[in-house]
Amino acid sequence: MITPAERSAIIKQLAAEAGFSFCGIARARRLDEEEKRLENWLNSGYAGKMEYLHRHFDMRLDPRQLVPGAKSVICLLFNYCPTEVQDPALPRIARYAYGEDYHKVLRRKMKGLFKAMMDRFGQLEGRVFVDSAPIMERQWAALAGLGWIGKHGLLLRKGAGSWFFLAEIVCDLELEPDAPATDHCGTCTACIDACPTDAIVAPNLLDAGRCISYLTIELRDRIPDSFSNQMENWAFGCDICQEVCPWNRFSSPNREPSFQPDEAILKLKQSDWLEMTREVFEDLFGKSAIKRTGFEGMIRNIRFLPPTEDQIVH
Repeated sequence: MITPAERSAIIKQLAAEAGFSFCGIARARRLDEEEKRLENWLNSGYAGKMEYLHRHFDMRLDPRQLVPGAKSVICLLFNYCPTEVQDPALPRIARYAYGEDYHKVLRRKMKGLFKAMMDRFGQLEGRVFVDSAPIMERQWAALAGLGWIGKHGLLLRKGAGSWFFLAEIVCDLELEPDAPATDHCGTCTACIDACPTDAIVAPNLLDAGRCISYLTIELRDRIPDSFSNQMENWAFGCDICQEVCPWNRFSSPNREPSFQPDEAILKLKQSDWLEMTREVFEDLFGKSAIKRTGFEGMIRNIRFLPPTEDQIVH
């Protein structure tokens, strides 16, 4: 009879064949150690206006409420480090949005992986998650040995960096768990020092309401004037805390065709954005994560940035 350790090895091989960079496994349980920290974070107002983070509190802590009878959490990393980066003089877009919307790309791969698991092990009860449910994905990835949560609140992997999408399979298969990762940030505070809006209020404590990614994507209201001249030309998301992280010197470009940079998107000037029609926006960003902000949201973001030279001349 196949052992949990042998099953884990097979799943990691299947994950590699599906294109995932790394795979780790944790035992499904309630994250009791995260309860007080999550409660304090929410009560401190650090979630900004993301009211959905206040919902499903217990479910967020226990994946067995998402998949009754779950025994294992399979955590996966997928590299999205691009082959080229945008000119910082242009309205900037977070690197994860350079190509096709990762939600759709990874969900296809995850469903294929789950089917491969069932082909190998028989009928399973489980669900795949790609930023699609109240699950504490970074905490689970750390427990599964894939990396540690850095001072910026993102997952870091020794020798590989942080340019990774996270995804999970929660299932009722008995597997051999991996040992949790250890922290390797040391005394470095590069991410804290570089944040222009002081969103990282302490190591591993993010005031999301001050984060540029929140302001340009999650916030549906007007961006507060207090953030004027602090956006450093970011129009969708922000990569500053990752760009300055020493561990990302070990990152390597991804090979996934769907995540290759769309040149038409990377080269948009401020004047191009301000002249854009809704129809052009829908056509250009139909397969992009940028559509989440919407046409009005992106124009709001562009107008909030100081005029660039091309706009002044225009």
